[in-house]
Amino acid sequence: MPYYYNCPGYGFMDSGFGILGGIFSIIVFVFIVLLIVMIIRWIARGSRGRGMGMMWKNSLNILKERYAKGEITKEEFDRVKKDLEEK
Repeated sequence: MPYYYNCPGYGFMDSGFGILGGIFSIIVFVFIVLLIVMIIRWIARGSRGRGMGMMWKNSLNILKERYAKGEITKEEFDRVKKDLEEK
């Protein structure tokens, strides 16, 4: 048997906690991986999802303002609103 098997600190189960140390190490590793995945998804969703939603809300607000000012008719308002909802 090689000499390094008897050295303390070899492997993740030689931390003094036996099998619990190994399980804890795996749990921590999985937690870190999930955290990284969640951060990446949060960043990706923030750049796509909210941007389009905010653009639609801004367009709808502008449309409502123009209708309230009397710049467009009710028929034009309904037509453009329908177009915005389809996109």
